[in-house]
Amino acid sequence: MTRSLFKGNFWSADILSTVGYDSIIQHLNNGRKNCKEFEEFLKERAAVEERYGKDLLSLSRKKPCGQFETNTLKRALEVFKQQVDNVAQCHIQLAQSLREEARKMEEFREKQKLQRKKTELVMDAVHKQKSLQFKKTMDAKKNYEQKCRDKDEAEQAVSRSANLVNPKQQEKLFVKLATSKTAVEDSDKAYMLHISTLDKVREEWQSEHIKACEAFEAQECERINFFRNALWLHVNQLSQQCVTSDEMYEQVRKSLEMCSIQKDIEYFVNQRKTGQIPPAPIMYENFYSPQKNAVPPGKATGPNLARRGPLPIPKTSPETRAFSGKCFYDMERAPRAAGPIATLCQS
Repeated sequence: MTRSLFKGNFWSADILSTVGYDSIIQHLNNGRKNCKEFEEFLKERAAVEERYGKDLLSLSRKKPCGQFETNTLKRALEVFKQQVDNVAQCHIQLAQSLREEARKMEEFREKQKLQRKKTELVMDAVHKQKSLQFKKTMDAKKNYEQKCRDKDEAEQAVSRSANLVNPKQQEKLFVKLATSKTAVEDSDKAYMLHISTLDKVREEWQSEHIKACEAFEAQECERINFFRNALWLHVNQLSQQCVTSDEMYEQVRKSLEMCSIQKDIEYFVNQRKTGQIPPAPIMYENFYSPQKNAVPPGKATGPNLARRGPLPIPKTSPETRAFSGKCFYDMERAPRAAGPIATLCQS
């Protein structure tokens, strides 16, 4: 800074007034509160980031996400889960960084508090000395003024007693006048001494006030600069978190670009295929002409599966006749056999 603004703008016409100094102190206290508020904000933001990171980490590690996928899409999902895990770790690291920045803000705030304390102690002392000396000076002034009034009254009394013939009364008045004049001279000297002392105290206070203004202005410049840089760093950390997260998610996008729908379909077919021949059609089966070696419906019946033909018509042959005769002969020897069997044998 090329010139100090504090030391030229915080005065008062009243020698006892500290309104300018009090205004600066109030401003510095507000600045300290602002630093404290930002410090608390950083701590709360750190807690939010840590909680979010831990929740995201738990989600990434415990919650299934496409666990039955295969081949290229499975690999992309693995990259996705890993990058979500990485993003969660970054948020936890960001929380630690924010706590570190909050600690730095607290240290800066306490350092300025100690620096201010030294200046405030000096200013409190000179303010007290100035007020005390001002009171003494005003008391000396009142005493001086009273002595002057006493002298004036004594002079008036002497003037009024000029025509009195009592010399003793006149002598008393003259003694009183002389005494009052001496008292006026003594009070005047004391008053002037207090005025001189007050002026020295005032000059000392004024000098210390200027030093305090310069010191406080330098502190305020330092505080604003530190606060500004801290806030700048904070938003840079948040931006970097976004950039880092985007870089990690870019890895997921790249893995998704490598994902092939055709390859995943072919992979599934090759891993889980069950056959290339569909089931044979279901054939009609007549209840009265059942198929030989019939198979359950829906099963393959095999090629050239023919139906059973009609029964053949029996033919008469010499062997049949001989058999018939024998049968008749046997039936003769077994007369108890009768009925349809005997008739059949006789035919």
